[in-house]
Amino acid sequence: QVQLVESGGGLVQPGGSLRLSCVASGSIFSIFCINVMGWYRQAPGKQRELVATMSSGGITNYADSVKGRFTISRDNAKNAVNLQMNSLNAEDTAVYYCKWTALSMNYWGKGTLVTVSS
Repeated sequence: QVQLVESGGGLVQPGGSLRLSCVASGSIFSIFCINVMGWYRQAPGKQRELVATMSSGGITNYADSVKGRFTISRDNAKNAVNLQMNSLNAEDTAVYYCKWTALSMNYWGKGTLVTVSS
């Protein structure tokens, strides 16, 4: 069974921090060692957008809106990806989704809600 499970979302005040985690389970994640894991988000009424990705080789890509505030990291042995989010603001409020990509295959998690509000 292929599954990506996110955790770490919640309510945080502006200026605060959260750490999201995603663990991929299923044999396919161990077979395709060359892959990209990342985070996307979708705010109410908006399209899903890229937040940050990291390849199995360590190459990162960030949305301009989160550069300098968010940091993505991976644990390849655990098929896990994390997102450290600092200096959060209201515009960061969204459902955050984990994604795994290899060749033409894409798998998504069900998402975790991040709400930034005072």
